[in-house]
Amino acid sequence: MANTYMQRSLKQNPLNIFLDISGRYRRYNEFIKTEIPYVNYMRDRKQADVFVMVTTQKTGSNGTEFTVTFLGQERFATMNDTLLYVSKKTDTDLLVRNGLVRTLKIGLMRYVAYTPAARRISISYPDNGKKIKENNHNKWNHWVFGINASSRFTGEESTTETNVSGALSADRVTEELKISMYARTVYDQEEYDLSDYQYSSISRSYMFRTTAVKSLGEHWSAGLSAHVNSSTYSNAKLNTYISPAVEYDVFPYSESTRRQFRIMYRLGYHNNNYLEETVYSKTHETLYSQRLDATFELRETWGSVNTTLTGSHYLHDFSKNHLRLSGYFSVRVFEGFELTANGRVSMIHDQLSLEKEEVSEEEILLQQKQLSTQYNYSLWFGFRFTFGSIYNNVVNPRFGN
Repeated sequence: MANTYMQRSLKQNPLNIFLDISGRYRRYNEFIKTEIPYVNYMRDRKQADVFVMVTTQKTGSNGTEFTVTFLGQERFATMNDTLLYVSKKTDTDLLVRNGLVRTLKIGLMRYVAYTPAARRISISYPDNGKKIKENNHNKWNHWVFGINASSRFTGEESTTETNVSGALSADRVTEELKISMYARTVYDQEEYDLSDYQYSSISRSYMFRTTAVKSLGEHWSAGLSAHVNSSTYSNAKLNTYISPAVEYDVFPYSESTRRQFRIMYRLGYHNNNYLEETVYSKTHETLYSQRLDATFELRETWGSVNTTLTGSHYLHDFSKNHLRLSGYFSVRVFEGFELTANGRVSMIHDQLSLEKEEVSEEEILLQQKQLSTQYNYSLWFGFRFTFGSIYNNVVNPRFGN
């Protein structure tokens, strides 16, 4: 009888919400509908009383910060709010989704209070007689370390492949200073044994990079990056790159989960040692470069845009340059119809490390050596169209989702 009354009340004047969760956390949709059943989940944002947008970004400890934005529409047009929930890297998936649901419940209460469902809501605080204790002690001084390793062995009658890789990382992130260090090595060996042909291919790469960034207010930051690498694919015996940089964000950094327009300028010092003589008859050279990046990211109720334009060139010869445009675009055109696009295009005129010696057919087919090219691109377009019932509250897990 109580459930029947609840359903009748919701039908009279329910709270209609449109839930938009970014990235891999969309998989929480079904769990959220199960845990918060006292609102209607709309299929189209224009028919909702509240647009709920959940955006994420990584924290300094490799956890996740969820920014939950509540945008009132229709009868709640003047009621907007933003809440934060931060999960730890060590949290299980269950802890993360429970924390997100708890944050959503808290944010929705101010809207639910104006609906019949409010008569059925109870609020509790299971303190067990204990007061909240503040703990600011951080024995690691904000440092977070990581170790990764993997191996892959595959084979069949005529081919075998062995791939081994490992990585180390160390990060320290505070409001004032961000330090990041990362090292990685990869070994890959492929063997081909055909009736009249045998071929063995080995590729190796080693890489270390570090970045330190100092905050200079809500719009400015400055930093220094260093990169050391060795790669048989790129003909790099030992290449070193050091680059001071400055960045300006048109919008305040505090709004980064919703919008960013960052412009970064870099000056670069290159000390390159090559495995084989290059097409320019070099086995070693010192170079200087400059680079400009412009990144625009926006997430709104109508969709999202993420695009970056990068231009760089060597100072000794402007014709040795590189221009790249990459981006993602998603827009809700009308009820149930969404357009998406993802792509990248590059104009390449700075391949100074190419080997002078001709690349063999085997190395080309196995992508063991970098080839000369003046451009590359990848483009993807798509759309999504759904129609039917404006509600999507029901969860049915049978035979999987």
